[in-house]
Amino acid sequence: MDLKYWLFVGSSLAFSSLLAFSLILIAASKVYPIITRSKKEKCFYNPLKEQTFEFPSISDAPSINLSVVVPAYNEEKRLGPMLDECLNFLENRLIKLPSFLYEVIVISDGSTDNTVNKALTYSKKYGTDKVRVLELELNRGKGGAVRLGMLSARGALVLFADADGATKFSDLEKLELNIKELINCDYQSDLKTASEKQAIIVGSRAHLEEQAIASRTFFRTILMYGFHFLVWLFAVKGIKDTQCGFKLLTRQAARVCFESLHVERWAFDVELLYIAQKLHIPIGEVSVNWTEIEGSKVTPFWSWIQMGVDLGLIWLRYTIGAWKIKSNLSNNH
Repeated sequence: MDLKYWLFVGSSLAFSSLLAFSLILIAASKVYPIITRSKKEKCFYNPLKEQTFEFPSISDAPSINLSVVVPAYNEEKRLGPMLDECLNFLENRLIKLPSFLYEVIVISDGSTDNTVNKALTYSKKYGTDKVRVLELELNRGKGGAVRLGMLSARGALVLFADADGATKFSDLEKLELNIKELINCDYQSDLKTASEKQAIIVGSRAHLEEQAIASRTFFRTILMYGFHFLVWLFAVKGIKDTQCGFKLLTRQAARVCFESLHVERWAFDVELLYIAQKLHIPIGEVSVNWTEIEGSKVTPFWSWIQMGVDLGLIWLRYTIGAWKIKSNLSNNH
């Protein structure tokens, strides 16, 4: 038996294995995500009135300018400083611009510590028109928590911000300036028009990469470059930092993207931007001030390996039709 024979056998086995795996993926996957919420998860608690009220839907018309969505899993220690910085910034803006309306939605992702009670102290201090807590009964993953927060938002624009406060909150102004240029509209004065446009602005730490490489081991640097390559290869082109937890979306962009989002774990950012690019939603990238905060839930090696596998599966599922994106019926941009 010569080499050609073994190459033929090997390639046939590889093709058959890929075909079988693809068929299994198609059979096991839901073409469109099924988004479920328990009765409790559809409501928020008002500690001043000691009553629960139902969250609105992102399908409703916007009633405020900005929603800030903060996913939190066992963040009782880091959540306070982040909310203090966020709310101080927004309250100072409110003093200068009394017509500006905002809300902060903290999503406790099945937390087992004091995260919910910590967040509720801010609801009590500022009122539930400004701070609401969405308590998930089970841990869904960061992507799942962000999605339910987005779908419960009232804002014309929606900002997703990590609970660790690693990004300086005042950098919101940079993202606002960029999105204003993309949609040719100021959401602070015309929230309805802004909400109907489509755009996403990504906070970026790419400018800090050289400094980060200097403090990383060679192995972690290789992993980082490997992950960036896989993102480029399988999913998102032209975005240097897909993973920064500071992203600003118009209401319409949030609705169409998160209604099609399948991934509920760490790689959800990549699928979010993959969907946006497939729907031709304009995406901007803006450098932000970022500081690493102790207490991260991400274990670099295993998290990057898991995300690398997820990236390949995202590409394969969409390629073979196991996953599909809902049509963008209102593509205003």
